[in-house]
Amino acid sequence: MTNTLDLLETIGRDASLRHASSEELGKTLEQAQASAALTAAVETGDSSKLFQEFGQKRMDPPNSTQGVPCEEDEPEQEDAPLDPSAPDREKSSPPK
Repeated sequence: MTNTLDLLETIGRDASLRHASSEELGKTLEQAQASAALTAAVETGDSSKLFQEFGQKRMDPPNSTQGVPCEEDEPEQEDAPLDPSAPDREKSSPPK
């Protein structure tokens, strides 16, 4: 029996296998003596048997702090806003 992962890699790399009908791919897998789980997944389109073959381990997403600002990532305070009631300095300066 050929390793299921090797066969999946071969299918992924070979466009003629990747785009083959399930019948054609089934014949190829039979010739390669593929596992029953892989053959069933191709025939039915149901990958649940492959999960069983691989041990069905749950993969949790990694813990991430993205989106939560750290103390260092907090925006710096900007200068105090300009007082809108203060006169515009350019207009009040004497002409040259």
